[in-house]
Amino acid sequence: MSHTAEWKVRLHLFEDDDGTTKAHMVLDTGATALSALGTAHCHPADVDVPEIGDELAAGRAMDDLARQLLHAAELDMQGADAPMRSMREPTARIL
Repeated sequence: MSHTAEWKVRLHLFEDDDGTTKAHMVLDTGATALSALGTAHCHPADVDVPEIGDELAAGRAMDDLARQLLHAAELDMQGADAPMRSMREPTARIL
């Protein structure tokens, strides 16, 4: 069962007036789209390094998207009557 797919991910980063960096990520599979959010806030006592806020906000948006994908896969497996196991638990491999 060979399969090739191309998914597109767009990541938008912006900072508002109160110093909160926001990340908005959109995954487009061609058949569906998922949207994820992440934020990071610079404490007033911290040195302002925009890259850190970008990395935190983007990473949190990616984590949100990953959780949504895992949840969607679990629902798809249930709908396909596949044996259910948690997507977070690794399978043991015998070498």
